[in-house]
Amino acid sequence: MGEYGSETYGDKIAGVYDEWFDAPEDTETTVDFLRELGGAGPVLELGIGTGRIALPLGRKGVEVHGIDASEAMVEKLRSKPGGESVPVTLGDFAEVGVEGRFSLVYVVFNTFFALLSQEDQVRCFASVARHLGAGGAFVVEAFVPDLSRFTFGQTPQTRHVGTDEVVIEYSRHDPVRQRVDSQNVAIREDGARLYPVSLRYAWPSELDLMARLAGLTLRERYGGWNRQPFIQASETHISVYEKIGPEAPIR
Repeated sequence: MGEYGSETYGDKIAGVYDEWFDAPEDTETTVDFLRELGGAGPVLELGIGTGRIALPLGRKGVEVHGIDASEAMVEKLRSKPGGESVPVTLGDFAEVGVEGRFSLVYVVFNTFFALLSQEDQVRCFASVARHLGAGGAFVVEAFVPDLSRFTFGQTPQTRHVGTDEVVIEYSRHDPVRQRVDSQNVAIREDGARLYPVSLRYAWPSELDLMARLAGLTLRERYGGWNRQPFIQASETHISVYEKIGPEAPIR
């Protein structure tokens, strides 16, 4: 998509994001998992969005910071109880353009794949490593790519059918760049709205190599936030990387 930038997804979907992805059933489990790893913090969320994870994590006494490219998404965060007190940096999280070190850096809900090139994804791992304190962890929640969903490099999918709205997702797959460009088309009586999303997927083994290049190592990998085993049939993974070696200077 020609003019798609790091802020496009959030700017377009901010108005309906909480409605479409309201309180997934694993939110509480996710928060408990991250709190156990990060302790009192400070912790950093990449792609903090409207605060689905950051706000309940903060209510458990964890000092949470965030980065997001979309001002519209951050405005939604600010409008919620406790949202004004969360320090948020606006920008591309590949740079991790914040000060200080963190006991935990995390990115959930496939948001790491919003970095649209391998170069940016590698740069993100390196930036995270520089901001982790000794013994710190980097947690990535991501789907396991399933290329069988594409027929001739594309797929339509009905996401929602209601009495006053239907949402259909149209996607095209580029296997060379490992990129998927999608449009979520919401059709209502008063017209249609477009919600674009682009991503660059990576296999778990590729993420592990990015981590090694950054001086991180895989500590554990699960098939979900309940720490169920990661197996061949797993559709998602929770990967926990840890800092190895001395702390690098923050640049």
